[in-house]
Amino acid sequence: MRYISRGVRQRTDANAELAALCRPDMSTLFDPIRFGSLTARNRIVMAPLTRNRAGPGQVATDLMALYYEQRSSAGLIVSEATQIAPEAQGYLDTPGIYSSAQLRAWRSITSAVHAKGGSIIAQLWHVGRISHVSLQPHGQAPVSSTGRRADAKTFTTKGFEDVSQPRALRLDELPGIVGQFRQAARNAIDSGFDGVEVHGANGYLLEQFLRDSINDRTDAYGGSQENRIRLPMEIMTAITEEIGAGRTGLRLSPVSPVNDAKQDSDAQGLFNHFMNRLNPLHLAFIHVIEGATGAARDLMSFDFAALKSLFKRNDAQGAWIVNNGYTRSMAISAVASDAADMVAFGRPFISNPDLVNRLRFDEPLAALDATTLYGGGAAGYTDYPVFDGSDFGPNAGGNPRERVESAV
Repeated sequence: MRYISRGVRQRTDANAELAALCRPDMSTLFDPIRFGSLTARNRIVMAPLTRNRAGPGQVATDLMALYYEQRSSAGLIVSEATQIAPEAQGYLDTPGIYSSAQLRAWRSITSAVHAKGGSIIAQLWHVGRISHVSLQPHGQAPVSSTGRRADAKTFTTKGFEDVSQPRALRLDELPGIVGQFRQAARNAIDSGFDGVEVHGANGYLLEQFLRDSINDRTDAYGGSQENRIRLPMEIMTAITEEIGAGRTGLRLSPVSPVNDAKQDSDAQGLFNHFMNRLNPLHLAFIHVIEGATGAARDLMSFDFAALKSLFKRNDAQGAWIVNNGYTRSMAISAVASDAADMVAFGRPFISNPDLVNRLRFDEPLAALDATTLYGGGAAGYTDYPVFDGSDFGPNAGGNPRERVESAV
């Protein structure tokens, strides 16, 4: 009689489950994909995750290189949000991509990921009004589409503090913002990144222009939907001109309320219009947060499938990446049913550097230690366990991060 170990049996069962969910003519979560000029060896995306571990000068560190290298089995890594300029920073110890020292440090990270066969893109970030004067050059006020302060907090040397009062950007300053994004995209490619993702979500600068709940301007960048998409369109156009649309993507969160981003009066109409205007650019991907970031997926009614159809109508080769609370079975089903081309996972990648294999073989997930999310050193950053096939439970090794979580 032939005996099968528990680990082998679990892998056999997981493969059988995967086969049952997917027909032979369907793509699976674990198949490679090409989109734009980018390639990924599976459809699992590591979402951008702010960890506040950059060094002096907002320079990435060797510890950060190890962190990304450990997670290089992801089909695509999206770097933590990375500010495009000193005044774009909103949180303590987040990395930048505008100085020569920052570029040198990022090269060590992209090289480490590529050496493991991975792909990595840089998320380009301007926080707008979600900042504090202590994080701004010379203690100046943050900038935004508006002069109204957000009811939100940020992470400073004193811990979590209320964000500061912003000032509205002048018309003559807006070309400079576009130029900063363009240069940051060039810097990303020069640092070895495979492409970029523009952060247009979560109540940061681009959404501060997009949503009429925030944008109270009366000039050419406020009022109508066409006016409110003007700055994001100028930014996306400039980046695609600089590095090519095939290496450029955009992250959106049409209904997420984080960072005091109250709902637009016509969210569906706004984002449908924005997508129609983006289509001629032929972006490599759209990365969409479904529902409230890190919370309810059904926060309010929004037809994400309709938005995907608009994107695919003129950009069939672009990837539609979905995000927010996906479990293993949800992710497998989304790709198999063509509801998504790729699925992004956030916090599970923090505590499971080997998440791809855990999903592939339906292994249990290590739990997250929330006390080490922001700032600090290796603890809760590069010391999470790699599954070795042994039994894994609440008391395994006495490590609280080895508790099993059932949801992805």
